[in-house]
Amino acid sequence: MKVGLFGFGRTGRMVAEEIIKDPENELVWVVRKSNKGNHEYASDFLGFPHDRQGYFFSSKETAKEDFFVNNPVDVIIDFSSKTGLYDYTEAADHGICIVSAISHYDKKELLHLKAMSKKTAVLYSANITLGVNFLLVASQILQQIVPNSDIEILEEHFREKPETSGSALKIAENLGLDPVKHINSIRVGGIVGKHEVVFGLTNQTIRITHDVISRGAFGSGALFAARSLLDKPNGFYTMEDLMRESFIQKISVNNILA
Repeated sequence: MKVGLFGFGRTGRMVAEEIIKDPENELVWVVRKSNKGNHEYASDFLGFPHDRQGYFFSSKETAKEDFFVNNPVDVIIDFSSKTGLYDYTEAADHGICIVSAISHYDKKELLHLKAMSKKTAVLYSANITLGVNFLLVASQILQQIVPNSDIEILEEHFREKPETSGSALKIAENLGLDPVKHINSIRVGGIVGKHEVVFGLTNQTIRITHDVISRGAFGSGALFAARSLLDKPNGFYTMEDLMRESFIQKISVNNILA
């Protein structure tokens, strides 16, 4: 699978490393806003000098008319910024799949992304790790089983993160909870990201927890999403969609085998 990456910040670098280390994928290029080190290779920067991948382009270069024709990939993975999608709008015209892992979009950008999904397969996830999306689906299932339980959401992140976690807000939304009343935030040290949903019942407490140990978790989640999109028709997808689909398929197979 040939991959183009937008964004090379703290998380983007870890994602690039995960792509380079996976023998089934090739990081063809990386687009950054900076011109520093332009037309060099991400693999050299990351310490993989014998496997040159991730040719650096500046975001201005994607505005060239034939950029996506001359630099073809199967999928674009975006870890840049909420306005980065305007730099690859034309990629949809060429059927390039898009995985957006931006933590928050304004309504304007989200509508733009959905418009692109009419031309290609697009997946958007505010937190693209496999674990947090499994937590989201599992919490919804558990809420159906114990609808009268008390539910609280805990999210922990690094000290410098100012806003409430977008993933925690998504969990609250999907569980029908008031985020102001039911999200508890902790900011300490260098925690990458931890989310926990606590179900309180009369005789027991059930906790569903996901803890990101390394930002590489975002890379493995993005690759899972990218591989899943390759066989999908044009449309707008979420990680929850993929999780539910896998869950249903697993149940169906088990029923057949039984």
